[in-house]
Parts: sequence; structure tokens; C-alpha cells
Amino acid sequence: MNASGPGQLLFGFVRHWSRRSRSADGSVAEQGRLVLATEAVAALAGRGEPATVNAVADEIGIDQSGASRLITSAVAAGYLTMMSSPSDGRRRPAAVTSAGHAVLAQAHAWQERKFDELTAGWSQQRRAEFQRAMVDLMVRSYEIDG
Repeated sequence: MNASGPGQLLFGFVRHWSRRSRSADGSVAEQGRLVLATEAVAALAGRGEPATVNAVADEIGIDQSGASRLITSAVAAGYLTMMSSPSDGRRRPAAVTSAGHAVLAQAHAWQERKFDELTAGWSQQRRAEFQRAMVDLMVRSYEIDG
């Protein structure tokens, strides 16, 4: 590993983990995309924002057509459902189903196991400080993205 700055390290870490879901038949990658779409809808709902196709596209950082395909796949998998907007019939926000909540719980448990593996040997204080620093980065990220 070279002596990169903290920004390079952060983005290198993100790239590394975004490539981790490879399998010979593509099933792990597809499941990862379904979880990504479901997670985006859950995050939007958690912030009280409607999970429209455009909002999901913004949340994930992809174009509208890609988000539409992801949502369609997650609906077909039973993780999301499309609702009618009471104020605008053209808008159809997505919502997480019970199966979607279950798959998110499994994904979150996997994430916690991976964090435990990555931080094996760290003290609880170091883990807590790292978590606080990541929360600060996320909060600041939302603030500067507006």
C-alpha cells in the first residue's frame, strides 16, 4: 500500500468494497444491486423523503433509467413495492416490503460481521471513535451536497 492521502484512502476503500460482490454467475452482484436499491429506498424513507425513481437515482448516484431498472428488479424480487402518490398520480414512490426489510437485516448483519473482521484487534474505544468519525463524515457529506 502506498502513502496516499486520507481522501485517496477513503475513496480507495469505497472502490475496493464496491467490487467485492463478484461471482461466476453474477448472482452475488445482482443480489448486491437489489440490496443497494432497497437500502436507497429505506434511507430516503428514513429521512422522510418520497422514494421516487429520481430520488433513488440521486441517492445511489446513477441515472434515472438505471435507477428505474434497479427498482423494477427489486419489485420483482419482492423487496420493494410501488405506491400511488396521493398528491400526484404521475409519481409512484417505492416502499420497502417485509421481505425487503428482512434482506436489509441480513445485509446489515453481514456488514457488522465484516466490520468486526476488519477491526479485529482494535479496542472498543478505537472502534467507537472510528464510528463517530464516519458519522461525522456522513453528516458533513449531506451538508455539503445540499
